[in-house]
Amino acid sequence: MSSKTDTQTPQNENSLVTSIALFAVMMALFLGAIYSLSFLTLDNPWPMAVCLGLFALAFWIPQTILGRSDSAGEN
Repeated sequence: MSSKTDTQTPQNENSLVTSIALFAVMMALFLGAIYSLSFLTLDNPWPMAVCLGLFALAFWIPQTILGRSDSAGEN
């Protein structure tokens, strides 16, 4: 049994401040995607394109660039 009583987070996890900042940025992308739909009309398809782009980025960035898509079996 180890004599250390303090627990440390694994090296591959972000700090709380970094996690909150990343969450805020990704949530802003997601909410921006939803907000862009308020400009959607049958004559103007570009808000839907913006919505799909922002929505895809909000999910793609954390899963690929930040590398958290394969973290289920780390510990």
